[in-house]
Amino acid sequence: MLVLVYRKCSTCQKALKWLEDRNVEFEERPIVEDNPSFDELSKWYKMSGLPLKKFFNTSGLLYKEMGLKDKLADMSEKEQLKLLATNGMLVKRPLVVGDDFVLTGFKETEWEGSLL
Repeated sequence: MLVLVYRKCSTCQKALKWLEDRNVEFEERPIVEDNPSFDELSKWYKMSGLPLKKFFNTSGLLYKEMGLKDKLADMSEKEQLKLLATNGMLVKRPLVVGDDFVLTGFKETEWEGSLL
């Protein structure tokens, strides 16, 4: 299982501690230094069954600075995925990728159902 995180993010720190406390094995990947590619994001988006907006860090500074709240509706899925692939700070984190599931953000009950 792959977990993409930003170490300075308090939610990511909480999620990593949650995983470690439950002895869940995972591979950690820094989302800023090793941003997900367009191909990875496309695959994960399809696998997740989630709306593409769930992959955006809507509370992030970059999202707000770029005015994406108003722009996303006019962008195609491909354009949105390409945009996400440009900067890890745009991607909702932590992002968990398993063999047959994808989780965006840290919701303890959702994680318990998928990871334990």
